[in-house]
This record gives sequence, C-alpha cells and structure tokens, in this order.
Amino acid sequence: MEDREKPGKRTELEGKGEDTRVSAHRNPYEFLGGRPFSVPPPTNVDPFKNGTERIDGIYEVLKIVICLPIAAIRLVIFGVALCVGYIATRLALAGWKDRQNPMPVWRSRIMWITRISARCILFSFGYHWIRRKGKPAPREIAPIVVSNHVSYIEPIFYFYELFPTMVASESHDSIPFVGTIIRAMQVIYVNRFSHSSRKNAVNEIKRKASSDRFPRVLLFPEGTTTNGRFLISFQLGAFIPGFAIQPIIIRFPHVHFDQSWGYISLGKLMFRMFTQFHNFMEVEYLPVVFPLENQKETPAHFAKRTRLAVSRTLNVAQTSHSYGDIMLLTKASESQQENPSRYMVEMAQVESLFHIKSLEAIDFLDKFLSMNPDSSGHVALNGFLGALRLKASNLCNEIFQFIDVENNGYISFKQFLYASSHVLKQPLFRQVCEQAFRDCDAGGNGHVSAVQFGESIRPAIPEMTKDEVQELFGLFEAAGNGRSSREEFLTCLRKNPLLIALFSPHPCHARSSETTAGDIWL
Repeated sequence: MEDREKPGKRTELEGKGEDTRVSAHRNPYEFLGGRPFSVPPPTNVDPFKNGTERIDGIYEVLKIVICLPIAAIRLVIFGVALCVGYIATRLALAGWKDRQNPMPVWRSRIMWITRISARCILFSFGYHWIRRKGKPAPREIAPIVVSNHVSYIEPIFYFYELFPTMVASESHDSIPFVGTIIRAMQVIYVNRFSHSSRKNAVNEIKRKASSDRFPRVLLFPEGTTTNGRFLISFQLGAFIPGFAIQPIIIRFPHVHFDQSWGYISLGKLMFRMFTQFHNFMEVEYLPVVFPLENQKETPAHFAKRTRLAVSRTLNVAQTSHSYGDIMLLTKASESQQENPSRYMVEMAQVESLFHIKSLEAIDFLDKFLSMNPDSSGHVALNGFLGALRLKASNLCNEIFQFIDVENNGYISFKQFLYASSHVLKQPLFRQVCEQAFRDCDAGGNGHVSAVQFGESIRPAIPEMTKDEVQELFGLFEAAGNGRSSREEFLTCLRKNPLLIALFSPHPCHARSSETTAGDIWL
C-alpha cells in the first residue's frame, strides 16, 4: 500500500500542471487502499459572473432614462414579432405527425416567416447589425456546428441564420411560445441527469447528422452560459458521432453593459438590452475541425482539439467548470451564503478524478452547509463534528486533519468534497461497508439496533455517551423505528463516506465475531 504523500512530493495532478496540497497527518483511511489524496488550491475564477450586474455610473443611468420611450417601442416590436412567429410556426406544424423525418419543404418555407420574426426580435433587443467573419461550411462537409454560449441571444441568431436542429434541455419544451417554435426545429431533447436520455440524444445526433435531408445539428458543448471571458469544459455529445465539426464563436463587445446572462434574471437582462442605444454582436465561423483519420481518436481528444481552437480564437483561458458548478452556486445562493461562488469546485475535474456526479456533489454541499460555514466559506472542527454527530476524539481529529490538507485549522467545501469523494471511490469502500454492517448485525437479523451500533463503534470513539451514540445512530435509521436495515446503513455510509473510519479494522477495534472487517484485505 502506498504511503500518504508528504508535502513537496509531486502528485499526479502536479504532473498535469496543477499545484496541489496534501496532508502530512496520519491517514485514517489507509485501510481502504488506493492512491494518495490531494486537493488543487482554490481559484478565484468565476466564468459565470456578469461584469455589470449593477447599474453603475451616471452615463448608464442617463442612457436608461433616455431609452425608456425607445424600450417601449422595442417591447412592442418584440411582442408582435413573437406572436407572428408563433402563429407561422403553428401553421407549419399543423397536421404534421411524422416528426421523425425531415420537415417537408413547404412547411420549411412557412418557417421563413418565423425566421424573419427572429431577426426582428434581435433588432428589438438592440442588435441592429451583426458583424460576421467567415462563412458556414456546407452541410455535407460539417453536419455538426458547435458554439460558445454567453446569452439567450445565440439560439435566436442561429435560428435565423442556420435554422439548425438544436440539442436542448427537456425543460425548454414547456416554455410558452418558445417551446412551440423550437419543436419546429425538430430539437433533440436531453435530460442531462439521465444516462439513457444522454445516450438517446447522441444516437439522434448521429442519425440526423448522417443524413443530408436533415438540417445541420447545433450544440452548445459548454452546456450552459458563461460570461464569455472563459471557456469551460466541453460535453462530449457533439464529438461522439465522429463527424466533422465547424466551431462558431460569438462575441458581445461592450463597455458599459455586459450582455452575458450570468447571475442576472432574464427579465432584468431583457430590460437592460431594451435600454441600450445599440448592442454589439460579432459572429466568426472557424475552419472545420475534422476527426483524425490516421488514428482512432477518442471523443475526449476530439473535443479537446476543438475547444483549443475556440479558446485560441476567443483569446480566453480554459477552465474545468461545468454546469455542475452552476448547481453548486445556486444551492449556496439559496442557502444565503455570503459569497456563493466560493462553493464552485470545477466539477469537470472532480468528475474526471472521482467519477462523482453533480447531484452527488450537491448532497455533499448540503452536508457541508449544515456545518454552518463562516462568511469566507470555512468550517472549524466543532461545526464539522456537529454536522456528522461526532464527538471530539483522537480519531475525529485525524479525520478533520485528513480533510484540512493545508493545516489551517478549518476546511473548505472543496477540501470536504475531495476528501469525501476520495474515500467513497476507494477500492475497498463497498466491501468495508458491507463488512461493517455484518459486524454490527451480530445476530444476523438483517438490521442493526442502536445498542449493536454502539458496541461496534465504541472502540473507535470510547468517549461517546449512550445519548451521543443514539444521536449518531439517527443518521443510519432513516425510518426512525429504532433500527437500521442493510439498505439504510449502506446508504448512510455512501452519503457520509468519512464515517467509514469508525469501522476501521485497527487492532483496538477488535470484533467479537470470528470474521472481522480486517479479513477483507488480509
């Protein structure tokens, strides 16, 4: 078994150019096996934050006041264009039942009315002219196009410019007016949290991209909007089919008003757009990126080459953030944390290292927030022990020090997530959990009582009183019936993997049963 790395020793992450921190304290999880645990340093990068979230400066205030009458006219244009486009789309879709095949030509011609309406909507938002560089590649050469995603404006533009088949979240189908219009594009719906849905979406992308009868397929591989100053991780859906891809980049040059969606509500962003003299937008069609023919290229490598081409043209840095970071940020914001962006962890990197899903990270954030972090997002030992219902002891101090890789006396959410994920993904974690339940269930009844649980963990934390053991046991008995079934027991350990240290097969943790957890790795 490898020893835990000492400070200064290079780690796998450091080999990739990442500075990391590793703890010098004893590892209470050595009995699980696996690689050393390290945490990249925190980053102040926020690729989602809008640069002009507040209305600052006399010039901007005066401009808004002057543009209020213009905004009223623009709102009328927006409403009329939306209604005309909606009616035209309903006519184009009327009686059309064969949605698996391309839209008939005569229906597509009716959709030109909706496309012109989309250009009028862009005009109402202040995009009176749009600067273009380069040209779309022929559909037979590049059946798939990908674009960076900064605002809700890009889909409207692409609808007018290319009329592609887009890949969108299932939730978009229920948006009034807009849902009907995007259905006419034979949109490919996907539930990002469903493996089967993502798999079906990839199959649909491949099916439609392989046939010239369908429009080209458009994807926003970042999966969410950013502020345009960074390029976050790419999802692989566009690259799995293996077709040539044309990247398109969109810029929104500005001085006083950042047009990125960011944390701004849709209504506020629309109001700000309506009250600008003109909003600038630039579109650049990049050279087609072809899959490598002389070698079998993985989708990840194909995505990496495409992402590099986009970032170089945009002249922006790449980060490992993903939609999962938006989920974490939203959760922290809903919990009224002072600086929600501190809880972003670059989820794409976390998923790559530990195979942890975003929803699992949200559960870990829930647990961390129950520790009452301070205004800087840090948690001290007492808050950590309280949330896990533990008592100060040598073992609990070791668990806390294991997470506190920088030896600061407090932990961050990123450290807590990395530590929990590291333990959860250890080779022997599931086996040890199963063995821990069997050790507690000495009678083989299929459930564990509070008394049995207390006897099992007493060697680990002998200082715990009967009431404290009962309180900790409450985590393991979800039904509240005084006993924990196997499923409840294992579920608790999956959600609180750090607690597995209570069942370490240390010599002082001897069990009365003939078969102990130590048998797993002897």
